[in-house]
Amino acid sequence: MKTGNATGVVKFFDNTVEITLPDKGGSFSKRQAEIVLKDFFSNNPVKSFEVIHKGQNAGSQYCIGTLVTQNGSFRTTIYMKQKGDTQVLQELRFESR
Repeated sequence: MKTGNATGVVKFFDNTVEITLPDKGGSFSKRQAEIVLKDFFSNNPVKSFEVIHKGQNAGSQYCIGTLVTQNGSFRTTIYMKQKGDTQVLQELRFESR
């Protein structure tokens, strides 16, 4: 996330991922989600990512941070869930600040 590397983030995606962007959102297959994320990062080159808060809730983990891009900052929320012996990313939200 810190470098805007969509391929690195995709490794953690579940089979379907909920992605919310300022201009669109939805539930996407892993492949579609990769395209959506790559497009977002190419339109908003990442400068930095800072974690503000981490937590757990009913077996799920979440992380809230600020993604700073060339086009502004986004409040970013990442939801992960344990699936077998691995953590998978199930939801990713980018909200304009």
